[in-house]
This record gives sequence, structure tokens and C-alpha cells, in this order.
Amino acid sequence: MDKCIAIIPARGGSKRIPKKNIKDFFGKPLIAYSIEVALKSGLFEKVVVSTDDKKIAQIAREYGAEVPFVRPEELSDDYTGTGEVVAHALKYLEEDGEKYDYLCTIYATAPLLGEEYLKEGFEKLKNSNAKMVFSVSSMPFPIQRTFKINEDERCEMFTPEYFCTRSQDLEEAYQDAGQFYFENLNISSDEIAFGKDSIPIVLPRYLVQDLDTLEDWERLEILYQSLHKDKFDKWNSIKKKLDKKQIINFYQGNIYFMSVGQNIGYESYGKGKLFLRPVLVYKKLSKSTFLGIPLTSKLKEGSYFFSFSYKKDKKSCAMLNQMRIFDIRRSEYLSGKINKNTYKNLEIKVKEFMKTTPSK
Repeated sequence: MDKCIAIIPARGGSKRIPKKNIKDFFGKPLIAYSIEVALKSGLFEKVVVSTDDKKIAQIAREYGAEVPFVRPEELSDDYTGTGEVVAHALKYLEEDGEKYDYLCTIYATAPLLGEEYLKEGFEKLKNSNAKMVFSVSSMPFPIQRTFKINEDERCEMFTPEYFCTRSQDLEEAYQDAGQFYFENLNISSDEIAFGKDSIPIVLPRYLVQDLDTLEDWERLEILYQSLHKDKFDKWNSIKKKLDKKQIINFYQGNIYFMSVGQNIGYESYGKGKLFLRPVLVYKKLSKSTFLGIPLTSKLKEGSYFFSFSYKKDKKSCAMLNQMRIFDIRRSEYLSGKINKNTYKNLEIKVKEFMKTTPSK
């Protein structure tokens, strides 16, 4: 059976973002995400972290990785390449009697990496004669249209012959996504990594972000939050349910019982997570949204309230100070509607209310 190992290089001396590899990223050290996705994939005999830093080693072990050695100082400066670091790790393990068929180098700065891409990469590698499989993403703009700023602070195109070419007629280009690199250790190749002996695994651009500056870090946070909306947006589960609901026809003056969540107060109906409140459609804004006025059965007086009846022997009070936008997809059922005269009187009351309510 083929043996596969993951190695995560993580030195402690990052300059532009100090302690980058263990900097807190939404409640966990950054490196924890790479360790967890490697373990979750189930592809590897071991997940090893190569580091010169005691704190990184401690955290790596806490999240399930192995740290069998301390990386030598001469392999921990700003000029040592990843290849040298990985070669040292493999040599150490080989001298300890461990031999592997496949190696996957995973960067410690890849919290957007999904296990499905690791699995796809491994399958493509072991079913081919390629030396390497690695993550790539398409360039967000045509490289043929790029230019530099020369010594005279003027623009100078790299390939001016493409200046007038439409972007859709230019060949698409790709770049290293900097997340993972799978290698078949039983195959030799003189080709560079970005050559004919490598298979690209194309990631969507929203899963790729360099991490060299604090600006990069902020962008990475935004991308991560957008991918995990259920975690960061408490309303996201409701939004997803709304997207699946059919939009019904509705009209001004209709009264619907709306699902408005748990923080309701006096006038609420239902059980569990289904809390309902009667809402009057005051102005239709779009196919699915309207300016609505919540109702209560408590009779109230004053400029903020409008009392009326839309059912026999039942009084309702529109709370003008709670007027806001609603989505018809949150309606559970139609309760009734008000007549034209009542609606006209409501409009008069709303105009008076607007005059007496100070604007910010």
C-alpha cells in the first residue's frame, strides 16, 4: 500500500506579520487549519510540522501534528526555500527508518484549503505518470495586458502587441495558489515545478489569498467570513431558507402572520423557533419586499399608533414606530386585509407621524 506523508513548514521568524503561523485567526492559531484539513482528509500516515520555534511546535502537537525534530537554524532564515526544508524533513524520517511514496507539502497559511482538493490532487497524481500535482488559480486579469512603471515613472507594456486585443481573445493564465504540493517520490524529473511533469488543481479564486502583509491578512479574513456565513451571520440560516421559498403575490393592505424570530416581546404566537407576528403591508417595494407595520392587540393611544378593525369584534393597533422592511417569504399565512377607507385613514396617520418624528 502506498504511504503518504504531509509536511507543513512553519518557521517562527516571519517579519512582515510577526508570528504569522500561529497568529489567532477566528479563535484558532493559523497553522491549526492546515493541520486539521490534512488530518481530516485521511490521506496521510503522518502530518509533520517542520519548525525551529518551540511555541509553534507546542501548538502543532495540540492540534494533532507530529514534531519529531527541531529544524536547524541554517534552514530557518529568510533565504531558505521550502524545498530544502522538506528535503531535510524527509531525510530525518528516512534515517529513522520511515520511507514514503508520496509527499504533500502544505503551507501553514492555507485556512481556505478544502480536503476535497487534497483528495482530488492525490487521485490525479497516483493515477498518472506526473511528478507533481499542486494548487493553482486563474489570473484575475489578462497577463498580456500588464505593464511596468519604468525609471522615468512612465508606463511600459511587457507585450505591447496585445494592447488592442480583446481580453476574451487572450489566452488564460494561471498562478501558483500557494496551498499544497503533492509529489510522487518514486519518480524523478528535471523539470521545474511549473513544467510538463506537473498537474494543476485549479481552485476558485475566492479560495486563494497570498499572506505576506497585514492587508493580505484582512482580505483573508473577509474571504473566510464570506465562506462561513452560518458562523458569522446569525441570520444566514434564515436567509437560506427564504431563498428556497416561493414568492407569493401580495398587496397593500394585506395582513400576514410573519415569522420574525424569537426576540418578540408581548405579541407573539407559535412554539419553538416559529414565532409569528401580524404585520400589515403598508407599501409594496418589490416582488418580495414591503414596508410593513407590526400590529398588536393592545389598544394604544398617541401619534405612534393607529387603531382599527379588520375582523369582527377584534381590535388591532398598528405600531407606526416599528415600521420597517419585511420579506414576504417570511410570511406563514394571510390573516386578512383592511378596506380602502381604513387604508386612507392609515396613510393620513402615517404622514402625521412622519411630521412629528425627527429625522436624523
